[in-house]
Amino acid sequence: MEPDANLTPGKTAHYPKTRARRVAASSLPPHGVTVRDRHKQVMDMRDSVVEAIPIPGILVDRNGRIRESNAAARRLFSDQINGRHYVAALRQPSILDALEQALAAGETTSAQFLAADERGDVAFEATCTPVGDTGHVLACFEDRTAMEEAGQMRRDFVANVSHELRTPLTALLGFIETLRGTAREDAEVRERFLGIMAREASRMNRLVADLLSLSRVEAEERLQPTDPVLLSAVVQSVVSALGPLADEHDVQMTTAGLDVDLTVPGDADQLAQVATNLIENAIKHSGPGAAVGVSVQSTDAHPMIQGDAALLLVSDTGVGIDSLHVPRLTERFYRIDSHRSREIGGTGLGLAIVKHIVNRHRGRLRIESEVGMGSSFLVVLPRGETRSGHENPHELS
Repeated sequence: MEPDANLTPGKTAHYPKTRARRVAASSLPPHGVTVRDRHKQVMDMRDSVVEAIPIPGILVDRNGRIRESNAAARRLFSDQINGRHYVAALRQPSILDALEQALAAGETTSAQFLAADERGDVAFEATCTPVGDTGHVLACFEDRTAMEEAGQMRRDFVANVSHELRTPLTALLGFIETLRGTAREDAEVRERFLGIMAREASRMNRLVADLLSLSRVEAEERLQPTDPVLLSAVVQSVVSALGPLADEHDVQMTTAGLDVDLTVPGDADQLAQVATNLIENAIKHSGPGAAVGVSVQSTDAHPMIQGDAALLLVSDTGVGIDSLHVPRLTERFYRIDSHRSREIGGTGLGLAIVKHIVNRHRGRLRIESEVGMGSSFLVVLPRGETRSGHENPHELS
């Protein structure tokens, strides 16, 4: 080692000891700050970190006491949760087991936690994570209710589709087996069975077509159509097409406003499907001798959409619908009378398709009905800006 030129001759340099003093000094609290002050700062920082977690969170110490909780956790559990033992505060076995394992083994665990609020039942996914080597565990509760509900909807949908397909398939298989056996040589029975088989096959075909239609509409629901559509002409075309069906069911159909040029931004094929589903339902469900009215009109500043609107109203003088059923009419596969609906060829998806198409057009659907007085279905569509560059509005593709 080269001697330091600044040292007095005969003196020895002590570099390691000097460096150690500097390191020791740097680890001490700043001048005027005591160890107790530093500990309080650390505790305050810990509390702030827990409070900043955007979902319910609690910090449990090695003794099982809840040291800290954030505002979301206090709303979920109790304002008095701090200081309580987690067993007394949480109670549900699944989360208790998860916390116990995280505290004992120092490993991250998870569990389901169920609660309730003004919305109803709420499902949480609780994750229990050890905090370094402190012996503490941080438990965070993520709201999974929407995902659980979506999963339940998918399961219900699959079950409903399976049920709807199973019935005609079972009938077809039974008739095929009979035709292969005892009815092989009986022409009259064979013709009757073939007619029933054709109806059941048509029913399955309608169901598959409606499922595909619903799937397409849902896939496009976020994309608002902007092509100009002559709504009155679209509805007039549907009324003309369904005229024979009205005659077959002895239903008188009247129209109003279909000779007025009324253009809306939209998808012509989907708006035709809305009119078809509503008018066809009115004809089939009203009963012989009933009347079905179809009207189109324009209005300014409609309260349902807070703007200028085009209205499509389909009403009937049929048997009406109990108010108990009205809120659920647009649910998939919801039927008031399942047997009658299947007899007249319904799939239980028509109004669900109408709802999604109306939503895609940023419109509103209102259903009013009274038993014995008939029903009315009002579609309110915005008369907003259409896509430029189209000289002729679409009627039907």
